[in-house]
Amino acid sequence: MFFRGRQPEASIWRRFRVGGDGFTFAHEDDHYTAHVVANAERVVDLFYNLTDQLPPAVDVVMDDLRSGRSWKGEAVPLPDVRESVARLKILLARYGGVELSVFTGEDQLTLNPYLELFIYARTDRWLYLLEGKGLEEQTQVQPKSWKTQRQQFPAAPDLVNAVTAAAERLALQPA
Repeated sequence: MFFRGRQPEASIWRRFRVGGDGFTFAHEDDHYTAHVVANAERVVDLFYNLTDQLPPAVDVVMDDLRSGRSWKGEAVPLPDVRESVARLKILLARYGGVELSVFTGEDQLTLNPYLELFIYARTDRWLYLLEGKGLEEQTQVQPKSWKTQRQQFPAAPDLVNAVTAAAERLALQPA
């Protein structure tokens, strides 16, 4: 007969994560920088979930590398931004190629075209938030090895159309 103690609850991300999941965290001059690397779905999901930590109005910049189009907006309602990101999550994780930044004067979350997450902030609160999401701080992370140039991203008309529609819904202006 085996006796089992209480098992800690394991999240699905811990169970199926890639060995390279993690983040670096550095203090540079007057700001903190985090660089998060994990599988595509997790990084996009983290980006979406962490935007909930921002104030009610944010600035947004979107750059679609496939179409070569960029948009920006100031004081965009955060719930609208989160809804748009939620609609894009599956396509972003599948294809990449879009840089999306949501920021204020204090914090910036950027999902780059290679599906890495960068956080820039005036405080160290993001360190604790990332650890709370089950990520481990590392001295360095392995960036995506499949980085390609703008012209080498595979065609993804569904993503291009969805990004354009999101820019229109958020009333972003061409940059």
